[in-house]
Amino acid sequence: MEVKNCYLQDVGYAKFEKVVNMIGGKWKLRIIYMLALHDVLRYGELKRLLTPITHKMLTTQLKELEKDGLVNRKEYQQIPPKVEYSLTQMGRDLKPAVKEIHNWIIQYDIQGN
Repeated sequence: MEVKNCYLQDVGYAKFEKVVNMIGGKWKLRIIYMLALHDVLRYGELKRLLTPITHKMLTTQLKELEKDGLVNRKEYQQIPPKVEYSLTQMGRDLKPAVKEIHNWIIQYDIQGN
């Protein structure tokens, strides 16, 4: 019997776990999804699209995504403050995966709660 190569062996478990931490959890993939579909969103727009996310959770998740190099944060020095979020090149490179998730939802007519 032929043993096929495991994809996890190709990249290593530690790298796989790092990626899971970068995009895993309840909100990170949702944030990436929204930014992939909209390109640039202000903080308030993201918060509205991701209801019922809390202010603290959105702020925390955006900071982590920014630290991991997936999200750009652009702050405008004005009153009231204006902050925009977009995907970095590394984040934009996830767009094909996001599009496949989107297509899968449509193909199988996945229903919400």
